[in-house]
Amino acid sequence: MSRITFIIICLISLALPLKAQTAYPTSNIYMFDLEQVSDSNFQFNNPQYLTSFNPNGYNNHPYFFNDSELYISVQLPGVAQPDLYSLNLDEKTKTKVTETPDGEFSPKPMDNSYFFSAVRQEVHGQDTVLRLWQFPVDRTTNGKPVFKYVQGIGYYQWLNSYQIAVYVVEPNNNYLGIADIRSDEVTPLATNPGRSFAKLPNENLAFIQKSPNNNVGLIMEYNLFNRGASPQKIIETLPGSEDFALLPDGTFIMARGSKLFKFNRFMDENWIEIADLRYYDIRNITRLAISDSYKIAIVAD
Repeated sequence: MSRITFIIICLISLALPLKAQTAYPTSNIYMFDLEQVSDSNFQFNNPQYLTSFNPNGYNNHPYFFNDSELYISVQLPGVAQPDLYSLNLDEKTKTKVTETPDGEFSPKPMDNSYFFSAVRQEVHGQDTVLRLWQFPVDRTTNGKPVFKYVQGIGYYQWLNSYQIAVYVVEPNNNYLGIADIRSDEVTPLATNPGRSFAKLPNENLAFIQKSPNNNVGLIMEYNLFNRGASPQKIIETLPGSEDFALLPDGTFIMARGSKLFKFNRFMDENWIEIADLRYYDIRNITRLAISDSYKIAIVAD
């Protein structure tokens, strides 16, 4: 091969489009067994470091599919986008659930046991499209979009088998809405919401209404059975925090830095500190997930 031919081949190679790796922030996931000794006394037992297989990578969006199975979103070093993993908490094993050229986030089980859903960040040339996908649990197919036309879903929460609370990302105005998979229609509920929302034990929807003027928002309750009613305030959020998780009895758990706080509207007047996890070198908690058996998964960077 002549020197000129070699140079031409190198130039052609450099001109070929490459799918660049997206750099997501380093984060790790920890788990504790949560024991409520009294109204305000919580013990955090059996600490576990769940993402030791990827300590310098991206590990996020935990969700308990059951008491022994936790799904998470993982980006390993050198991998272009995050994939979903299933962690078997009893057997201490992990299984890669998706392996696509796009990134998957926020896994959640669907009403039946055969499918789960996730936000998929699809890259189309210079454009990125956020869509909600569903995948078979047995991984026999590559899945399909939940909606035919609805895009821009950044976060979501299943309300029943056909309605979903969705955080829709738009260029100038993110909003929270109720989407119907039967019609592909989204009914707006609130503008400038937080990314965290959940169905309460009474079947109503709890969500965060962010304030444009400061870093304290409001946790609001919306009656899904009385769509004409206005959302009602439950409590202000912790300053600078927009993520919460719910205990099975409806108690809210929020984090600020290394500390965890609880609020039960039937017995508490304000947030009550229940733990400081600096001892475990957990210092900046960003997300929480809680199982029906009081296991708590904590994301921290």
